[in-house]
Amino acid sequence: MQQTTITKNLMLTIDQVSQLTGVRKSTLRYWEKSFDTFLRPARTHSNRREYTMDDLDVVKTIKRMIEEEHLTAEGVRVKLGKILIRNS
Repeated sequence: MQQTTITKNLMLTIDQVSQLTGVRKSTLRYWEKSFDTFLRPARTHSNRREYTMDDLDVVKTIKRMIEEEHLTAEGVRVKLGKILIRNS
């Protein structure tokens, strides 16, 4: 249980998210703008991005939808919206 709490509170940098997902940093920044309803990493006092594990899951989901399902940005937004409504 303690490890779950630690993992849940873990914050990742944009470099770490890029390495874990294979998504370029420039693409992650673009996705923040394109999918701002779903992907909003926190910012430090020095304005650095801090991604949560939930943010990492969203990045992986967006990547899968684009690469495997061949969805457009609008298609990804619609499908992510349905997923979030279902999981609420």
